[in-house]
Amino acid sequence: MPNWYYEKKDLRNTPSIQDGIDFDTERRYRKEGARFIMQTGTTMGLGHNTVATGVVYFHRFYMFHSFKTFPRYVTACCCLFLAGKVEETPKKCKDIIKTARSLDLLTDQKFVSFGEDPKEEVMTLERILLQTIKFDLQVEHPYSFLVKYAKCLKGDSTKLQKMVQMAWNFVNDSLSTTVSLQWEPEIIAVALIYLASKLSKFTVLDWVGKQPEHLKWWDMFVQDVTMEILEDICHQVLDLYQQPNNESPPDSPPQLPPSKASPPAKRANISPIANKNSPTIGNTPVKTAPAVPPVVTEMEANPIPKHITTDNTQHSSFGNYPIYPIHQGPPPSGQLHVSGPSSSYNSSVPPPGPPQPTGGQSWQPFSHQHTNNYYPSGSGANRNNYYPQQ
Repeated sequence: MPNWYYEKKDLRNTPSIQDGIDFDTERRYRKEGARFIMQTGTTMGLGHNTVATGVVYFHRFYMFHSFKTFPRYVTACCCLFLAGKVEETPKKCKDIIKTARSLDLLTDQKFVSFGEDPKEEVMTLERILLQTIKFDLQVEHPYSFLVKYAKCLKGDSTKLQKMVQMAWNFVNDSLSTTVSLQWEPEIIAVALIYLASKLSKFTVLDWVGKQPEHLKWWDMFVQDVTMEILEDICHQVLDLYQQPNNESPPDSPPQLPPSKASPPAKRANISPIANKNSPTIGNTPVKTAPAVPPVVTEMEANPIPKHITTDNTQHSSFGNYPIYPIHQGPPPSGQLHVSGPSSSYNSSVPPPGPPQPTGGQSWQPFSHQHTNNYYPSGSGANRNNYYPQQ
């Protein structure tokens, strides 16, 4: 599977920046697209996992394509449409467009980018989206890790609940940033719990599964994470709440005229599965403008599942939760994080082996006469039809 984690230098050399869009403007476009997905999904009653998956698809897509080539609101609807199917909460494409059209964010001027047949435009883009993300559809989010970690913490239950609710809201807001392109969800969850504990003045002194070698509560979940990493994630989220300047940003980047649902990749003369450095670079400068921060999420919005307690008997299993390694092997050159499409990455805990048979028997390999018809081998001629190349 591809590696979806990038260094900051990669985020400053995206196809959009190569296409003449400055870094702050691209960051604003990402923020607006993410909030558009969140608002549309919430209006349609979709869960937080579906919305978050759509936003991650959105961020990954624009690591390979330019905002000048693919209008962000069309892409946002496409990402939400695909995420609904992946997370088993499907919505009809026409219903997503209808809901999006009713939002204040999607003005008549911006809706022009959907063309004469919005449904066909979105569904055509879906094929390009699938190729761009290389059919890597499963996405993990910090929400589940946040709840698991919070159940290990000890302290006043009321203050703990308030702190975890604040951390949950920070996770929601972090979707408007690119931290999901920089760090794994486990690390993001730790960082935002750390931020919420500081702001709510909830000091973690004890936790379930505490061992003498654990200097911090997160040491039993994430290995070798430094305070610099945590503070960097916290600052990226806190930057969302900066006060806006008086100057208003432009409504939209320059867009090509509607195409009657012709593939946008054909208009851009690029391959939809090309490397992020491959799109044609334009020389037309775009007027810069300051980013507009979103409104701080209210504490009662997007509530987390209730009944998070510190009952040791109920949640004693969390004391033995397996440690999550940030990366396989020692960090190169003193750097903790490895990124880029060619980096090897395997953070999953190895599963236990299969149960052994009794009575001196041994497991026999299963073979079927039609196996190769369904699962082509590495040397099969049709393998790439099932498993696209990275």
